[in-house]
Amino acid sequence: MKRNIVIAAVTAAALIGGGTATALATTGDDGPGTTRQSDVRASGGDDADDRAGDDADDRDDSRDDDGGDDRDDAARASSAKVTAAEAVAAALREAPGTAVSAELDDEDGDDDGDRERAVWEVDVLAGDGTWHSVRIDPGTGKVLGSETDDEDDTDEVRAALKGSSVDAAEAAKAAAGRGIVTSVELDEDGHYGDGRAAWEVETLSSGKGEQDWRVGLKSGEVTADRSHHSGSDRSDHSDDSDDSGSDDD
Repeated sequence: MKRNIVIAAVTAAALIGGGTATALATTGDDGPGTTRQSDVRASGGDDADDRAGDDADDRDDSRDDDGGDDRDDAARASSAKVTAAEAVAAALREAPGTAVSAELDDEDGDDDGDRERAVWEVDVLAGDGTWHSVRIDPGTGKVLGSETDDEDDTDEVRAALKGSSVDAAEAAKAAAGRGIVTSVELDEDGHYGDGRAAWEVETLSSGKGEQDWRVGLKSGEVTADRSHHSGSDRSDHSDDSDDSGSDDD
């Protein structure tokens, strides 16, 4: 009976304090000289604290990752001395054809342990249908390398660019007033796949962060790309909503 009272008391203490307690009963019904150990565990103690701590760490890591990506993008863009238009021009000298996209991105370091470095990657469609991926140094404009790619949308790209008068370099220049151009790419499918092709341009600016724009293939008019950011600033032109339609005339 005394052993049961001791265990009950220890159990109550464990439930109140949260954790694990061990009771040793040396007297009672089991007879003299008998020792029995009873483990009493209470839920909601250390395990709950550990889970709460892990959740908080995950939230901190997520915020750090997002903030780190934004800072990396800003640092990469601000350090580039070669603009998107200049990178396109350099790529076309290496691989003549039509530039379909240009993006300022990171290139993995080599096997000697060099760190990642920023690089312009320009995709060019040659007259014979061959695709070239040309890497341009954003600091010097020097060609770092070029390789042939296999793409399956050649016909779609050519159809979208047929009759256009604004190329990738001109689209980048048109959007440069909105911030530092970090990418320009042909969207052959148009808004939500509506078939109205245009250039998609991404810019980065202080105070506004990353923004997306559309540049008309014929008019060169810049409009906010609301398919990505519904709250993006509207174009300075009052008739921007009609821009993509005018290119199809």
